[in-house]
Amino acid sequence: MRWWLISSLCITTALLSGCDDTITLSKICSDTPGFCEDLNKDSHCKEERASVIFSRYREYKAPTDENKYTLLKDFEQYNECVSLAAQIEHIKLKEKTTSRVEGHLTSLKEMTRIYQDTINTEHPGLLYYHWSRRNNRMALNKLLNMQDQEHVKSNSEIQLFLATFYAKIDDDKTIDILYRVLELNKAGETPDPEVFASLVSIFYKQQKYKHAYTFARVAQLSGSENIDILPVEHKLSASGKDLGALDTLAAKTWEEISNGEFLSPRNF
Repeated sequence: MRWWLISSLCITTALLSGCDDTITLSKICSDTPGFCEDLNKDSHCKEERASVIFSRYREYKAPTDENKYTLLKDFEQYNECVSLAAQIEHIKLKEKTTSRVEGHLTSLKEMTRIYQDTINTEHPGLLYYHWSRRNNRMALNKLLNMQDQEHVKSNSEIQLFLATFYAKIDDDKTIDILYRVLELNKAGETPDPEVFASLVSIFYKQQKYKHAYTFARVAQLSGSENIDILPVEHKLSASGKDLGALDTLAAKTWEEISNGEFLSPRNF
């Protein structure tokens, strides 16, 4: 998490605390040391650690499902970081390795607590995590039953979660959802690179090479570097297709997405 986002969390937590002073990391750790002392104490995972501390404070002040969801995601990111850091053993400073292990164990304990606290949740994000991380089929069924509700249809994160589920069973449904994610993209924002990668993969599998090439080029224009465009480019070149026209279409499509003006071609 970037520091500008942490600053916004400071403002939010200040409002939650009911006081005028901005809540800082040091103040949280001073007033509620339990939110900080069981995490790693060295400089590794600094941003992830700060995010966890702010989110712990927010959940403490307002234990809503939304705040629990944010804390769960922050702990998962922190755990990924600190688990790797824990494997780096300090020869002279064993306590650093020990504190990283402690941070890892704290993450596991706290994530388990949140899962237990939210076992009956109706929060779509938590439902997805209960299914994808804990293999809770009842949570998945709940999420699927609410997929047509407006608060789910208008949430790009949840739409992407649904796409990961449907990608295993229904390509066309997955495409519809991924287009919806792009429709929800706000001006100035960049969609998750996985959206473009999934579209390219599905279209290539369906032998819709012009579609695959177009979104591979859109991905490149977005700054994504994880898509290999050469296979689909070779397919089109071998059949004499005009790549220039597709490049123009890709540029137009990316402009619409980045301006928050993309509309699914499925609707026409």
